[in-house]
Amino acid sequence: MSLLEKPDGALPVGKVLDFPAPRRSHRLRNVILAVTAAALVLGGVVAYVVFSPALALRTVVVEGNTLVSTEEIHAALAPLSGTSLTQISPDRVRGMLEDKAPIEDVRIAAEPPSTLVVTVQERIPVAVLQNGADVVLIDAEGRQLARVADRAQVKLPLIDGGTNAVNSEVFSSITAVLAELPVSVLSRLNSASAASVDSIRLSLTGDQRIFWGSSERSAEKAEVLEAMLAMPASDPPVKEFDVSTPDRPVTR
Repeated sequence: MSLLEKPDGALPVGKVLDFPAPRRSHRLRNVILAVTAAALVLGGVVAYVVFSPALALRTVVVEGNTLVSTEEIHAALAPLSGTSLTQISPDRVRGMLEDKAPIEDVRIAAEPPSTLVVTVQERIPVAVLQNGADVVLIDAEGRQLARVADRAQVKLPLIDGGTNAVNSEVFSSITAVLAELPVSVLSRLNSASAASVDSIRLSLTGDQRIFWGSSERSAEKAEVLEAMLAMPASDPPVKEFDVSTPDRPVTR
């Protein structure tokens, strides 16, 4: 009898062997190894980007500055040279320029591979003070922004009282008025003074004067004054514009 035959003549049923499935611990280990390898690769890429000499700062471009020279800003930011662009933050740049009084804020933009663009936002001068032979630009808070040698170069009003004027009680009232004036009027002012907070006076080119009164309703007074200055010249010419009561302006 053949070994492949059964007594009844039927063929033997084939048997499929079942291989054991990988244990759960093996699958988990493979996942951990894969995640770890990916993290190492990602970490290497990040480290390269952050510390790579290919992104080291070599050029600083300065924009928006008029009161602070580009050379001053370059000198202040010189310690950043060679630092990766990815490690330079706006706060870091602000901190390095905080001693520059005219600078109010800065924005930065990296231009790979090695350029940093620094855009400067400067404070706005509203008047000048006389300090010996120099003229000092000041903002509405009395902050001294810059010095200029020639008064004729600055088309801003002079506040009487020298640099000590910023310490007077009327200073904030005067600067509040100046901040409301349109450029067309501000550029014609020669000086501003006040004996008290209710008696602010301005002088214009052409020997004309303005009695402003207090700083209240300054926006309305500025509109009225601009309209009065736009009127045709009278005969005799107006010497004083009184806008202390903007509803009832007076000329003298």
